[in-house]
Amino acid sequence: MSAIPNLPSAAQAMNTAQTGASSSLDALSKSAGFDPSVSATGSPSYNAPFADVLHDAIAKTNELNTQAAQAVTGLLSGQGVDVHTAMIATEKSDLAFEMMLAFRNKAIGAYQQLMGMQF
Repeated sequence: MSAIPNLPSAAQAMNTAQTGASSSLDALSKSAGFDPSVSATGSPSYNAPFADVLHDAIAKTNELNTQAAQAVTGLLSGQGVDVHTAMIATEKSDLAFEMMLAFRNKAIGAYQQLMGMQF
């Protein structure tokens, strides 16, 4: 008992920290465009259908690719784009493409697994 002198205040501090973490996670997910709300079944339900979320992700990836191409072109033609801006745009585009590629591979794997099931 002497190891934890004030157990109720420690539990309250931990509860406060968890509440702050969940509210910051909610704010982060809302700022990223995802606004899940928990349904009666306990699973999150999103405001947009899956196809719309996927379409938006592909459009954002394409937009990042276009921005990277413009930054590199501006750097090579001497239009005032610095190396750092071009590198950051290129890396953002690369990461977005790699994420979409990984998603595609997972979707194909899931499809192949479903096709391999015997009913």
